[in-house]
Amino acid sequence: MFNRFCTFLFARFGWQLEGELPSSAQFIMIVGPHTSNWDFVLGIVARGAMGINIHFLGKHQLFLPPWGWIFRALGGSPVDRRKHNNLVDAAVQLFKQDANYKLALAPEGTRSPVKRWKTGFYHIAKKAHVAIVPVGFDFSRKRVVFHPELMPTDDIQQDMQYIIDFYRSINGRHPKTIPDFKQD
Repeated sequence: MFNRFCTFLFARFGWQLEGELPSSAQFIMIVGPHTSNWDFVLGIVARGAMGINIHFLGKHQLFLPPWGWIFRALGGSPVDRRKHNNLVDAAVQLFKQDANYKLALAPEGTRSPVKRWKTGFYHIAKKAHVAIVPVGFDFSRKRVVFHPELMPTDDIQQDMQYIIDFYRSINGRHPKTIPDFKQD
């Protein structure tokens, strides 16, 4: 029922899928550019239309009553960004516990402009031995674009530049400059 409803909404508003998801049982999807609250809604509707169970992490405030149960039902897990916890190892554990686990993250971590992307997704993928699937929400063309997957290598600089170059061709709901990757 949810799948049909999402398929109807997706088509009704003129959105289409472009490219393909990998056939792997596990992967990390990174979604961007993250410029609007509509990104989350679009992601849930696209996921529902595809009929795939993809989990996400969100700031802990989203999981407080009265909305928390909805976000959990949609596949979300809360993250308290005020605490220094080992999120990478916790996410790797989720992959170990579920042979079909798929995780979606926004590498920018915020809708605001950033000077640098967070790299936690990269480290999760490397430690869990799963592919990274860049996904762009192109509002100018009304397309959810799936870029070919990338298995992380030992060259984070090259891998991140490959990912960032893809996002430079994607137009978010609001204009946003995609920063170059600079490793400290």
